[in-house]
Amino acid sequence: MSINEILNEINLLPPKEKIWLIQQALKSFQDTTSRNELMMAADAMEEEYRTDKELTAFTDIDFENFYEAK
Repeated sequence: MSINEILNEINLLPPKEKIWLIQQALKSFQDTTSRNELMMAADAMEEEYRTDKELTAFTDIDFENFYEAK
């Protein structure tokens, strides 16, 4: 289905359904955009997270037994 065909079909919808469709499309776009931005930020910081001693200090105790105080 081409973009023009999709737009023609959308024009046949009642106003309430058009608004719902627009809201869903925007939400999908925002969710995808946010996820992509977070992934790009994580990729940009990956080396820093792996090597910066201030950020990795607690990984030294990752394999120690942990007992919750009750």
